[in-house]
Amino acid sequence: MRNKDELKEFVKAEYGQAAVQAKQGRSRSCCGTGSAVETGHLDPITSNLYEAHDMAVLPEAAVRASLGCGNPTALATIQPGETVLDLGSGGGIDVLLSARRVGPTGKVYGLDMTDEMLELARANQAQAGISNVEFLKGDMEHIPLPNESVDLIISNCVINLSPDKDLVLAEAFRVLKLGGRLGVSDIVIRGRMPAEVRHNVELWAGCVAGALEESEYIAKLREAGFEEVSIEPTRVYTAADAREFLMGAGLDAEAIAPTIDGKLMSGFVRAVKPAKSQSCCSPTCCS
Repeated sequence: MRNKDELKEFVKAEYGQAAVQAKQGRSRSCCGTGSAVETGHLDPITSNLYEAHDMAVLPEAAVRASLGCGNPTALATIQPGETVLDLGSGGGIDVLLSARRVGPTGKVYGLDMTDEMLELARANQAQAGISNVEFLKGDMEHIPLPNESVDLIISNCVINLSPDKDLVLAEAFRVLKLGGRLGVSDIVIRGRMPAEVRHNVELWAGCVAGALEESEYIAKLREAGFEEVSIEPTRVYTAADAREFLMGAGLDAEAIAPTIDGKLMSGFVRAVKPAKSQSCCSPTCCS
């Protein structure tokens, strides 16, 4: 396995290539890795996540560039007038859907570290004619927004890609307003993953190798200061599903797939920043 900086650069290159392929009319499989989906086989992680009526109002390139493992805009409660931040916004699919929900009095930020994805997302925004959106360049470990500036943070299969998840969650906590919510789709592990899966860089970019175990995810959120933490399974992957995303990683898919049957899932992660400041030191300062 590579070091943190090398992992980030590898992921950045993979997702940059995914943006290029989306502009060319092709799609990637299994989050950011794998060959273009041209055979008609459905990707077990990224397929069938959005309703037809949602996709109908989006630019085709935004749909093709979608590499998530869930639909946070359907599971998070997005209110008119809110400020929403999408971590790792990619081609902009969740940003554009959220922008419709917050309406003209709200604002949605999309944060991505990949120039190609930002270029694609801004083009998709222009094509969709949506103005209450701003795409920012940066990474999740150093969010370029002020303290307590966001009502809701969403993300779609991206937090698992970070080599420093504690810092990501600390940054998310920092930029959320008091009482703000975290509602993210992510890959989550139940049980132990084989070492060859955990140490495979292709599967890191493919959203598998860097995924947190369920209890560890919950613990890290609580350590960051969040309350009301929960993880709701949305898809649990079988051995047959595992073969699909193991085949492109240079591993023995037939041997490994049965060992991770049912241990890998897409989950919707919910958490809330306390409504009262935890640094309050006076009986009257939080009243």
